[in-house]
Amino acid sequence: MSAVQTLERPASGESSEAPLKPRLSRRRARSYLIGGMLVLTCWAMLSPVLWAAMAVTKPTDVAFLNPPVFAYEPTLHAFVDLWQTTLFYKYLINTLVVAVISTIVALVIGIPAAYALSRFPSWISAVLLIAALIFRALPRFSVVLPMYDIARSLGIYDTTFVVAAALVAINQPFSIWLLRNFFAEIPKELDEAAMLDGCSRFQTLRRVMVPLMGPGIITAGIFMFLFAFQEYLTANILTDVSARTVPVFIATQLGQTLPMLQQAGAAAILLTLPVVLFAFVAQRYLVAGLGAGSVKG
Repeated sequence: MSAVQTLERPASGESSEAPLKPRLSRRRARSYLIGGMLVLTCWAMLSPVLWAAMAVTKPTDVAFLNPPVFAYEPTLHAFVDLWQTTLFYKYLINTLVVAVISTIVALVIGIPAAYALSRFPSWISAVLLIAALIFRALPRFSVVLPMYDIARSLGIYDTTFVVAAALVAINQPFSIWLLRNFFAEIPKELDEAAMLDGCSRFQTLRRVMVPLMGPGIITAGIFMFLFAFQEYLTANILTDVSARTVPVFIATQLGQTLPMLQQAGAAAILLTLPVVLFAFVAQRYLVAGLGAGSVKG
């Protein structure tokens, strides 16, 4: 009897494992399908950047031929010409100055504002948050055009200061909402413990909350910097020559001669590379920060 049972066991084992094979094959096919879709999506998103990189590394006489030429000797003439014949370095400095100033000011204003809104919930806080959201959703022209008139009347038109101020006004609601969510994740008991030890509300914010808010502050700062670094419409309206930024410079090169088009492509590549490198370096802060700030509103 035991010998019969021993002989029957492999058969029963094979019958139990048999349904697993179709299941595993379906999972494998699904993973291949998802992987293929991700590859196609990444290729579709990267293809404009790759096409621009090819155009600026081709000789000028074959850069914009139709049909395109894929066999060519790469050259960096467009980048050299961009630095030698234009004021690109100045526009790049203006872009960095505007991005840094607007990021610092947005954080200096946004951190205490978000802390107050997260620690004193009331109908006034709700109204302020809704007003900030509505202001952020307004068309950009509704903010930029009044800033244009104000800048003209005050004599600060075509300066990096007025561009940074406009970007702070435009992006401040986003930073307040984002930072408020991070503050809401920190227990209020820490505030009470700090104030029992003799800290004022401002000291509690500076000594306790800000150190705990490292990932949140870095995340908000990264978004503010990227928004300002790539802004076109605001800079185009509030600048002329002196405070012109790289996106505005690229737009002025379009529709011109072939060398100028290549210069625009080279400037676009140089504008894109820092953003990509910055995103790779700061991706862990972005993921950790957004994950922490999106749990509780």
